[in-house]
Amino acid sequence: MDDMRTAIAETESGEGDCLLLWILVWSELAAFGTLLVAFMVLTLVDVGNASLLRAHLHPGLAALNTVLLVLSGWQAALAVRRGADLSGVRRSLVLAGLLGLVFAAVKLTEYGIEVRSGIGAAGTLAELYFLVTGFHLLHVVFGAVVLFLVAWRPSRGNVVMIATLWHAIDLVWLVMFPIVYLT
Repeated sequence: MDDMRTAIAETESGEGDCLLLWILVWSELAAFGTLLVAFMVLTLVDVGNASLLRAHLHPGLAALNTVLLVLSGWQAALAVRRGADLSGVRRSLVLAGLLGLVFAAVKLTEYGIEVRSGIGAAGTLAELYFLVTGFHLLHVVFGAVVLFLVAWRPSRGNVVMIATLWHAIDLVWLVMFPIVYLT
């Protein structure tokens, strides 16, 4: 019975939500980490296709996307800091979401350029590139939608949770960018 009371108290105080959030964040980081390690290993094993893949990538567009996500993460952090200022919280969350959608538009543009230029000739490495970056893109779009939903009805707990998740998505990109585009 005491365990049940503790669980109810944790749920009401938000501590249970925090544990689930961190489980989600760490599982996402582990999934992306596994994909990025596979990408790095494949670039070492298949040097010819790695060179071919890199010839089709656009580091400038990826750098622009890095700036967009950093600015978006800054807005998410501002939303948390604004506390009781609901209009400021909403504005920061909407800006974070909009920057996330601009990231998605740039990434889709980049994909179009890459496909037209023949990136598929890099074989399995190109497939892994699209898997890793596409999986991240889905996270960005989903996160942007959640940012908008939380902006519509912000509560302190939800703002902190989406900001934390958004920072994890940013972190993945900040690790992915040099591995995929600069090595």
